[in-house]
Amino acid sequence: MSNNLRTPELEKDLPLRKDVRFLGNILGEVLVKQGGQELLDRVEEIRECTKQIRHSYEPEQLDRFKKRIRELSPKMRRDVIRAFALYFQLVNIAEQNHRIRRHREYRRAGSDRAQPYSIEIAVRGMKEQGMTADEVEQILQHLSLELVITAHPTEAMRRTTLDIHHRIAEDVARLDHPLLTEEEKEDIRDQLLGEVLTLWQSDELRHRKPTVTDEVRNGLYYLDETLFDVLPEVHREMENALSRHFPERDWHVPSYLKFGSWIGGDRDGNPWVTPEVTWKTLEMQRNLVICKYEQSLENLIKKLSHSTRIVDVSEELLQSLERDETEVILREDAGEGEWRNDDEPYRKKCTYIWARLRHTRLGQKERGIYVNVEDFLEDLRVIDRSLRTHQAQAIADSDLALLIRQVELFGFHLVTLDIRQDSGEHESALTEILASLGISDNYAELSEEEKIALLTELLADPRPLTSSFMTFSEDTKKCLDLFATIVRAKEEFGDESIRNYLISMTRGTSDLLEVVLFAKEVGLYRQTGGEKSSSLHVVPLLETIDDLHRAKEIMEAYYRHPCYVPAGPKDHPVQEIMLGYSDSNKDGGMLTANWELYRAQQDLYRMSGEYGLSVRFFHGRGGALGRGGGPLNLSIQAQPPETLGGGVKITEQGEVLSSRYALKPIAYRSLEQASSALLTSAATNFSGTTRSPKAEWIEVLEEISQYSLKIYQELLFEEPHFLTYFNEATPLPEIGELKIGSRPTRRKNSHAFENLRAIPWVFSWTQSRNLFPAWYAAGSGLQSMIAKKENGLETLQEMYRSWFFFRSLIDNLQMALAKADLVIAREYSTLTRDSQVRRRIFQRIEEEYLRTKQVVLSITGQNEILDHNPVIQESIRLRNPYVDPLSYIQVYLLGEMRSESEASTNHDEQLAQVLLTINGIAAGLRNTG
Repeated sequence: MSNNLRTPELEKDLPLRKDVRFLGNILGEVLVKQGGQELLDRVEEIRECTKQIRHSYEPEQLDRFKKRIRELSPKMRRDVIRAFALYFQLVNIAEQNHRIRRHREYRRAGSDRAQPYSIEIAVRGMKEQGMTADEVEQILQHLSLELVITAHPTEAMRRTTLDIHHRIAEDVARLDHPLLTEEEKEDIRDQLLGEVLTLWQSDELRHRKPTVTDEVRNGLYYLDETLFDVLPEVHREMENALSRHFPERDWHVPSYLKFGSWIGGDRDGNPWVTPEVTWKTLEMQRNLVICKYEQSLENLIKKLSHSTRIVDVSEELLQSLERDETEVILREDAGEGEWRNDDEPYRKKCTYIWARLRHTRLGQKERGIYVNVEDFLEDLRVIDRSLRTHQAQAIADSDLALLIRQVELFGFHLVTLDIRQDSGEHESALTEILASLGISDNYAELSEEEKIALLTELLADPRPLTSSFMTFSEDTKKCLDLFATIVRAKEEFGDESIRNYLISMTRGTSDLLEVVLFAKEVGLYRQTGGEKSSSLHVVPLLETIDDLHRAKEIMEAYYRHPCYVPAGPKDHPVQEIMLGYSDSNKDGGMLTANWELYRAQQDLYRMSGEYGLSVRFFHGRGGALGRGGGPLNLSIQAQPPETLGGGVKITEQGEVLSSRYALKPIAYRSLEQASSALLTSAATNFSGTTRSPKAEWIEVLEEISQYSLKIYQELLFEEPHFLTYFNEATPLPEIGELKIGSRPTRRKNSHAFENLRAIPWVFSWTQSRNLFPAWYAAGSGLQSMIAKKENGLETLQEMYRSWFFFRSLIDNLQMALAKADLVIAREYSTLTRDSQVRRRIFQRIEEEYLRTKQVVLSITGQNEILDHNPVIQESIRLRNPYVDPLSYIQVYLLGEMRSESEASTNHDEQLAQVLLTINGIAAGLRNTG
């Protein structure tokens, strides 16, 4: 398959173009092998047609092209779809390989030519600011970034497909080795041909929904394959950079960068996440992490051959071995036999450590286990201290230091599992419990003030509300069982296994107090002798525009409540607050949502400070631009800098996981960029050099936001046929057939807009090439300020130059406008049955698109969208001719399917082909969910 995908003619991109051409030629060979020359010719013909249509659009030409699409036989059409979809998969692999190549080039050049957004750049900047080692140490003490893996269903590809991608990526990377012989290059090419052939012959579609356990395994894959090794590397790089620029100190960076998970704990709208599934998840996590430690111990045993015939080891080590001999029972048949040479104490010690780990994993307490991870760490530190007594620090600073860092990062729980539940579930359960006790006939109907008063009274009463003799409905029983499971989990897997309880759709302070009351029922919250303690941190999730407006009121009432207990140490108390980007965007549009989130952070930060609290903001971002997506480092920098002091949490979900964390070098670079942005922002805030936005800018953006919200909600909520248009002019119904997640696409069995999840909302608009959620109403808001204010445009231009948040907002708009295509979107609009509805709504969308494009160009001073980023601009421009055929075929198939009866013999095949086009368009556009 030939290639015309080209980036700007820059020397650094020549290897990328070579890789794309190379993989394209291999795909062409596979097409000929599998479909004959006719298939390759047809693919090339279609590609040339779409290129020509874009170059010089003529209605007659488009009609001829659509007629050609209709004439394709079902088999040929399926093969054409798969060819274009597979091509994008290969291009994406080539681009990832080029990122790795460029990163290696910077690394080879040394610290004098550090890559932008590297840890080296961030640390060097701190030194150049004149910061001292003591000041840097203070910043590091509170530096915190936690990335939370979720099972949100936006990854359209199967695990099998991603595994093949991984092997192809490794083979392509091997071709860069400068010492390869021609025979070796040919061998690699043959392997790649085989992998692409396997990809062609593998089924891309899932034929059953994944279970929650499947999703857990998928999340664990990234921790096992890449993150277990990459996280320590990032910490070591920061220590090395600090040692270069602040050599007066021996640096040990706190474990500031960690991963968490929602998979197996997120029960919001997912009936399959039961207490039993949560327990199974924690078991799987512990099993994996201890197995990883066992592997590390096996490697250490090979290297720690130091003999007491030659060196003296520490008395501390010898005493620990005496304790091991009395506490640990070894079994030869399980591979736990004592090390055969008595004069090799490190190997002997590692054998005992290995046995303790195995017994801990298998629950064999009688054979000698680790009661907690600190005991395991202490054993490793005993070895470390002893090695240094006889100058064996080389292995202490490498293999052993790596294992110690991994234990510090992952413990025996691997990642902290957040629990999430909808606020309505707690209210419903409490209503039933209180009614059964005669305390309140209908708690759910009480006012917010009445709820808080009653909850305060119940929290002050030491008596429990429930007992094992009481019977409740299944839903209420699940609610109570969940809190009991959390208690058991903390006892079995450690306190860090579950730390936070997130409440979706937090509408009032009572929603928080309800969870505290359930925590009190099982002893997670206690009041004794006037002292309060809680081992479960209650976290609100603020998702809608109205909730964001009332965020300060909700949290201040919580802080003032007599039961409130913050998280963290006493000298640095922290309250975590989660902000939902997806639902706020769906509720109010891109511009209003981003502004309300920014403003809410500032308000909550200031108000929490008045109560002596830091805030850790948890950003619920998706991969798509319409769900807060974008590069991780830019997402961090776009936040108010002063709000980063309590740490940052961000969700990582769907296709973001595979694009960022499937390959170690890409994972390292992504995490390095995020670390660099966080460190730079923290240093800027610490030094007091943060440039706050002008008061005038705040007022301007507030007015813009209000007008944008008005325009957005007029279309969504006042246009009576908008939801009909959305359902008919996008592949929303078909996306539900992709089987990419265990959760239903709607929160309830209802077609109401508020019950539609944000993921299918954004995914559908992206597939139809509108990208509506990522830009709609922004143009009207911005234009209103230019029209209203005499120097409105100049003010917006100044904001773009000098305020990172606003610049990020406008640049995300640029990306969305560049990826949207209203010519293709018009084709999707033809699927709307009512022609008047179609014309009326599409006209409004088209006019707003043109308005937004024009105002963005005026603000940035550019001639074309993305002129500031020509590489991405060119990539999008040259990808489009390959995406367009998939879009036209999808529109045709949707029209055919929806016009025929469900009993049609072609329905199943047509649906399968639609799903293939969805996968292909997702691969072509990227950042789709």
